[in-house]
Formats: sequence, C-alpha cells, structure tokens
Amino acid sequence: MIETQGINIEGVLTAALKQVQVSKTASLVSISEKINKVDRLSFFAAGKNLAKNRSFWSNADQNVCFVGIGDSYTLKAERHSYDTVKAEWKKLMERTIIKRHDESANTGPIAIGGFPFDEENETYQLWQGFEGSQFRIPEYMLTVDENGYFLTTNTWIDPHSNVGKLASVLHEERNMLLNPPPQRSEGVNPILLKHEVDPGEWKNLVREVTDYIDNHSVEKIVLARELQVELRKPCNITDVLRQLLTNQKNSYVFAWESEGACFIGASPERLVQVKNNHLLSTCLAGTAPRGKTTEDDKQMGQALLQDKKNREEHQIVVNMIRDAVLSCAHNVQIPEQPVIYPLQNLQHLYTPVRAELKHGYTLLDVVKKLHPTPALSGFPQNESLSFLREHETLERGWYGAPIGWFNRSFNGEFAVAIRSGLICDEKASLFAGCGVVKDSDPEMEYEETKIKFTPMLEALGG
Repeated sequence: MIETQGINIEGVLTAALKQVQVSKTASLVSISEKINKVDRLSFFAAGKNLAKNRSFWSNADQNVCFVGIGDSYTLKAERHSYDTVKAEWKKLMERTIIKRHDESANTGPIAIGGFPFDEENETYQLWQGFEGSQFRIPEYMLTVDENGYFLTTNTWIDPHSNVGKLASVLHEERNMLLNPPPQRSEGVNPILLKHEVDPGEWKNLVREVTDYIDNHSVEKIVLARELQVELRKPCNITDVLRQLLTNQKNSYVFAWESEGACFIGASPERLVQVKNNHLLSTCLAGTAPRGKTTEDDKQMGQALLQDKKNREEHQIVVNMIRDAVLSCAHNVQIPEQPVIYPLQNLQHLYTPVRAELKHGYTLLDVVKKLHPTPALSGFPQNESLSFLREHETLERGWYGAPIGWFNRSFNGEFAVAIRSGLICDEKASLFAGCGVVKDSDPEMEYEETKIKFTPMLEALGG
C-alpha cells in the first residue's frame, strides 16, 4: 500500500481554519508531502473512477511529471489572457495557505493548462469546454521529479468548514488514487475510419498563400489542417499517454480534460522555461523525415542542415525569438548554427536561446511576447495572423498554443501544443501544420503534414 510520509491532514486543516476564522476569508489550502513510489499512469487512470477532470504533463527529458486529478480552482480568461491570468494568480496566492514536507519547487499550488492559439477567434462546438485560457489547480497532484514522489492536496477552507468531514473525504479519495485496483487491459482499439478534412481545398490554400507572399510584405504563413479519426470503442486516454511516453522521446507529453473531451499530444517544441529567472527558449523549425537506416538518417539530417528553404524558415524563428527575448531579458546567448533534433518520426532544425529575465518580468510575460512564433503563425506576426483569421477554416482552439504549468513564483515551463489531438469518446480530431513560403510546393507541404499526424495516429493504434 502507498502511504504518505509525515503530515497530519486534519491537523493542517484545523490550523488553517483558525487563520480563516480570523481573516473571515475563504482560503486555498495546499498540502504537499513525500510519498513512496507510485505508477503515474495508474494514478491518472484512477482519477476516472472519481469522475474528475484529469491533467498530465511530462517534460521532454521525462524528469519532471505532474498528474492532476480534479479541479480545486481554475483561472479563466477570454480576453487579455496573459495579464488577466497573471493578476488573478497573484491574488489567489495571497489567500493560499501552503504546508509542504520540503521545499521542492515542483510541489505546492501549481497551475496546469493552456492559452488559445488566437483569443480573437470564437470557440465553437469542436472546442467546447476549452474556451479562452484555462489553468487548473488540481485537487490532487502527483509530482515525480529527481527528488522523488510527492502528493499535493489542494482544498478550500471557509470559516464554517467542517474539518473532520473534509479530512475524511480527502483521505478516502487520496487512498483511491494511491492504491487503485489493478487495471484490466481493454485490448486493441482499432481505427475504423480516417477522414481528411478538405485536402484539395487545403492545397489550393497553399497556392493562394504563395501568391499572397509574392504580392505582400509577408515571408511565411503557417497553415494547419485536420484529420478526423473514429475508433471502434471509446478511447482510453491512459493507453494513449502510455504510447506517447514510450514512443515519443524528447517530447513534452500533455493531456487536459474538460467536459468529456481531452486535448492530448506529444510536442517536441519548448516555448519557454523559466527557473529562478533563468530563461530557456528553443527555435524548432525546418523538418525532414527519419531515415530507414543509420546512414540514410544521417544523410537526411545533413540535407536538412543544408536545405535553403528550411534554413531560411528556421532563421525567421530564431530572429523573432531573439527579439522577443531581448525585450524582457539580458545576457542572451544564441548559437550561430542550428543542430539536428531527432524524434521518432521526424527530425528538426534546433537552436536553443538562453537568457536572464529582467526585473519585473515573469514566465507569463515571456509567453505573451513569444506566442505565436513564426513556426506556428508565420512572419511577420500581425500580417500572418490577419491572413489566417480571414482564410483558414480550421478552428485551432488550443492547437499550436502555449500549454504548460507555473508555480507560485512563476517558475514553470510551456510547450507549443503541436503533434496533438482532441479526443471525445470514440472520435478524435488530429491537427498538423507546416510553414508556407514563396517557393512552397502544395504536394510537398501536404506530405509533411501527413508525417506530422503520425505520432498521434500511432498512439491511437493506427
């Protein structure tokens, strides 16, 4: 049996109640404690038995993982998202009581969620439940990092709370999550149908973009498209996560549930990480497939490094991220040449950007300045976004948007939510995009997006 180590839940809640009765203001109580090793996917699966929304985040090195069950509080904003979320988080932390077994930066109240790709766009049926920006503080959060395994419990206390009853509920639910019954295999869940949404119209739009670039001061526009998938039976999200964690090394694996749907993916692209004012962003643009042999793979990588179109596309991203980072940080360090970043199905051009945040700036300020990068919208930003708003029929929602986490000090990390899909029962919408420049060929861009669907298709069993 998994047990916690060292904190008396009812005692903490009793002490918190005394504070709340003095202040006469309801407070969020966040209790973190070290626990014995627990399987993170079993913890995630057990959350479904409690009928609670689940969240999952694993960084590209798989050395930091958060598994969230339930929703003690959600920060929401449909306009001015970054500033609104930042201000609301600060206010919430002012009335949060924190009790931790140790001072691990990855415990305590942590918000997990995402921003929309473009908050100017309306949310329709496909993205119902994912309106605007949403960041969830889970009721129960498992943290797995280099320091071990931790369980954080987040609950509300008001002056009239029944501490004994609340503690009893928390103990029961924590026990269900930490000691779930054995999981029964649901067997293979094959893909019955794959439907590409208007591929011919999408190729025509690529041609339209190349003509537009010829006649306007735009260098690149990123187009995305949708692949609809139907499975034999409702999708087991835990199984999809397992496949992504196993097969998509060097990727950020995420899942976020809302109103019966789950946005899930394995993104290779970090947007930005901030840890104690040290900033790390990455430029990931320029794509080639993996080779079937080691020699073939090496040749494809070298060809990518020397390809004019991909190098130009990559440099646009480097220049934009450099300028955005310079506006809020100093001591900026950028290598002169990109290197190859290998994934299971693809390889990309990769350039890291390191810096130190200037006083007064936070992780969310940097995300606001960086999104959308030229790798997701195009360049220049305003002109490319304007074109997408007018011509792209796909509702992007959270696809291609910042998804990640932050703690009370705004340390945290965001990835770009690509290589992803939105799953609801036995149906899924998968998303993929590519950068279109003046010399782009519609068939080649179409083939590139087909490759980018592969990680999610494999995870679904296709």
